Amino acid sequence: MTVLVSNYLKFKSSRAQLLLGFLLFWISCTSERRQYTISGNTMGTSYSVKLVSINSGINIQSIEDGIDSILVSINKQMSTWDPTSDISKFNSLSSIEPLSISDDLVHVIDNSINISKKTNGLFDITVYDLMRIWGFGPNPMSSFPKNDDIEQVLKITGYENINITNKKISKNNIKVKLDLNAIAKGFGVDKVFQFIRSEDFEDVFVEIGGEVRFTGKNRKNQNWSIGIEDPMINGMTQDEIAAILSFSESAIATSGNYRNIVNLDGESLGHTINPRTGFPIQTDVISVTVLSQSCMIADAWATALMVMDHNTGYTMVEDESDIDAIWILKDNNGKRYFSISGDVTMKKMKYAIK
Repeated sequence: MTVLVSNYLKFKSSRAQLLLGFLLFWISCTSERRQYTISGNTMGTSYSVKLVSINSGINIQSIEDGIDSILVSINKQMSTWDPTSDISKFNSLSSIEPLSISDDLVHVIDNSINISKKTNGLFDITVYDLMRIWGFGPNPMSSFPKNDDIEQVLKITGYENINITNKKISKNNIKVKLDLNAIAKGFGVDKVFQFIRSEDFEDVFVEIGGEVRFTGKNRKNQNWSIGIEDPMINGMTQDEIAAILSFSESAIATSGNYRNIVNLDGESLGHTINPRTGFPIQTDVISVTVLSQSCMIADAWATALMVMDHNTGYTMVEDESDIDAIWILKDNNGKRYFSISGDVTMKKMKYAIK
């Protein structure tokens, strides 16, 4: 009798465990993963934030307000298009006296100088006037610069012309001006991403102007997929994807000369200017995609690698433990191919890897 009772209790316990397991499986299968999308405009481009959750009671308006507050703050600090921004105030300063700046600006400028040193000045934020004479920025020139103009601007270009200590920035040359366009978007992505994560979201995708950072899974409970754009040919829009990346967590930024273009005296120019020579770049590199854990770092390195030829850039990336890179290159016959540094897997590749 004791044996029968014991076996009966074991049967009841096993049945209860099976029912509980089935119940948990049923809940997980029927809990809908909802995607919430918040989008808008910032930094002269667009942004999009995707949140995935099974929680139906999310206060999206509160999240949107938080995102807008962050982006407005970054613009007020770093936009050269806003004459009242912190960076514009520094640019207009005709003095070598130090100027107090925000923690965010300190962070961005410190990292900019660090990458400038690593790239021997091929990444540089003191390029405001250099970009201006080539037709870019808030007050662009409308014709080709003369060699004398370039030589004069190069005298005030170079990260060595600024100092940053104790949350203050100063000029070694009173004419130097900063342009943070090559790093500010990536920083904005990081700030928004960190805010969303602080709100206890685990599945997050943040994009500003094509620069992205993400973690977790998408609505279908799969890794996030990111397309590498196939650059335009002869200025003609293709809107095609050259390859697809799929990860659960990363920050990715792409730089190329095929989007931001100006026309000077009838000739189209890409926006990548070599800060050391003062002239637009001409290399075998069509575009560079950089992967890192920080979108700010990826953004800055993508710009730097566009200035370099592939071999120089590849060597530098191999020495950096926190970044990987994907190049789209062209040979002398115009044939395109990929080059990869790091452990990166791509799908649906349009070109071969060399």
